[in-house]
Amino acid sequence: MRKTALILAGGTALMLGGCGSETSGEFKTADGKDAEYTVDKETGETTMTVEGPDGEASLRSGANVPVTLPDGFTLFPGSKVVTNTLVNQPDGQGTMITFEAEDPAEKVVAHYRDAAKAAGFDIQLEMNTNGTRVIGGERKADGSSLSVTATDGEPTTGQIIIGSKTGG
Repeated sequence: MRKTALILAGGTALMLGGCGSETSGEFKTADGKDAEYTVDKETGETTMTVEGPDGEASLRSGANVPVTLPDGFTLFPGSKVVTNTLVNQPDGQGTMITFEAEDPAEKVVAHYRDAAKAAGFDIQLEMNTNGTRVIGGERKADGSSLSVTATDGEPTTGQIIIGSKTGG
């Protein structure tokens, strides 16, 4: 539930930034929590914090946000990061990277599938439909989850989402 609220709040902050609104402000999340956001008009980077009953959650998103992937994962060779979103919550963290690559979707997804398997993820979903390839999986040892989507085009567009839990 909290993840949904943070994602909705993050989407709200990103939409506000895209509309050229204030560079910072406050708003209420979908579940009534106070949140603050800042948009850097020069870089487009958005940051946000939400205070919840279990602690603070934060979001940082933009094309120049440094990419940090878990051990064993690398960006697809030659890919260009379009945007990187980092979410930190009291019970875990996640990253969502949107990127472009010159290689076909099949090759992009294979890169991440191999990395995921080597990192102990069980691939539970594989789908190929109309030029879009999707994989999804979970690492039972720590509850981490993974989703990768790539769509053929010029360039191929892709997205990788990795979430991990912390604490107990």
